[in-house]
Amino acid sequence: MARTGGEKDTGDDMAYLIMLLYVAAHACAIGLSAAAPMASFPFLVAAPAIAAASCAARMWRTRLWDQNWAAAGFAMLLWASGMFMAMWQVRTGSPAAGTASLLLYVLYGVPLTFAIASVGREAGYLRLIDAVLALALGVLYAMRTAALAADQDIGSAGFLDLRMMLDLENLFIAVFAVTRLATATASRTRAFFRALSCFAVAYLLVAVAINHFFADIDFGHGVDLIIPLPFLWLAVLAWKVPAEEPVRAYPPRRSHLARAGSHLFLPLTLMLISALVVQAQPLLGTVGFVLATLGAGVRGVLLQIQTYEERDYFDALSRIDALTRIPNRRHFEETMEREWRRSMRSGDSLALLLIDIDHFKQINDTYGHPEGDRILQAVAHALAGCASRSSDTVARYGGEEFAALLPSISRAGALKVATAMREAIEQLALPSPTAEGRVTVSIGVGFIAAVQGGRAHEVLTEADEALYQAKAEGRNRVRERGAR
Repeated sequence: MARTGGEKDTGDDMAYLIMLLYVAAHACAIGLSAAAPMASFPFLVAAPAIAAASCAARMWRTRLWDQNWAAAGFAMLLWASGMFMAMWQVRTGSPAAGTASLLLYVLYGVPLTFAIASVGREAGYLRLIDAVLALALGVLYAMRTAALAADQDIGSAGFLDLRMMLDLENLFIAVFAVTRLATATASRTRAFFRALSCFAVAYLLVAVAINHFFADIDFGHGVDLIIPLPFLWLAVLAWKVPAEEPVRAYPPRRSHLARAGSHLFLPLTLMLISALVVQAQPLLGTVGFVLATLGAGVRGVLLQIQTYEERDYFDALSRIDALTRIPNRRHFEETMEREWRRSMRSGDSLALLLIDIDHFKQINDTYGHPEGDRILQAVAHALAGCASRSSDTVARYGGEEFAALLPSISRAGALKVATAMREAIEQLALPSPTAEGRVTVSIGVGFIAAVQGGRAHEVLTEADEALYQAKAEGRNRVRERGAR
């Protein structure tokens, strides 16, 4: 049963009420516990874990695998693991746990970056390049974080570098998530980037507050209450499955700009993070620059090749008749103009055949359009088989009419091909409600022995007049005009 608008609002209110109760319980745990940090940690770990579970639940409820929600869920698990390692460090005093915690906080952004860089259904090799760049970004984060993790002084240059790296990561994710939301057209894509944008902006603000204004305050104080908020908000937005929205139309340039810009997100992020680390770790920064440049370059080349292939494919498709799979009228007229110019330069002959299926309207009215389509396909295949030279072109000219262009052929040769076509159709013995009992064709032949000037439509006019004569004389015959 469909939910009404009131029921939806009630569900939303309940979700946000649960958020408030979560924060209230967290506040009580901090205020009432003798060991405030350890009482606070379960809430800090649970919030991103709940967000991850909500992302997974969304895919389960919609019965649809979505790599974006999967990436978001994985990112939340990384952050929850980072907070768990922070709790372990407080509990045991283990430096390794502190290093692992910082590393996981940084790596959480990698799957989000990968999701933002994903645009539509792309070829596997493009996704592989994105995966390699995301992995390189993760390794760069990991190695730089490990180098800075030993610095315990929050006012030191190393700690400031780490905060700068985190700020840039969070800012990039927020800006590009909002950009993707502003240009998303499909309902599913908009729903994801709406949720991610809300989370990313809220997380950016919380991270700036924690890292720059409350960096010297330990866990277990009131400031802990703002940390779970972005994760709880994401959990609510992920849990809600909105109704399908109509596809949103944007100006083509805006959509194309978003697609092109998204492909630069990963290499740009990798390049800027490399710039941050190159002075302290030249080799690491240089490798990051090289990978970013190569990744963007190779991806650009492959995308250009893909664009050329798609353009050629659609160009060829636009010249093929969808029903009969032979060239269409557009292709035929372009070929005829080209052959006319070539024949005019060389003085060669040119023949044009117009072929019309006799009484086709009666066939359609008697047997129905599906049978009429089948007859058109069979006739097209037989006609194409009769024009065996590579220079010959047989096309569907329109409706039940076909055309054949035969360059550099004698008058007798053109008439021979036309006769072979008429006989081939008759021998198909396709059913017809006419007196003949089988499908037949009438063919008009236009022929010019030596093209010396004029325009291509001249031979077309002659073939059309010849076809009219063939029909007037009783159909199922070949007639010709021209021979000049």
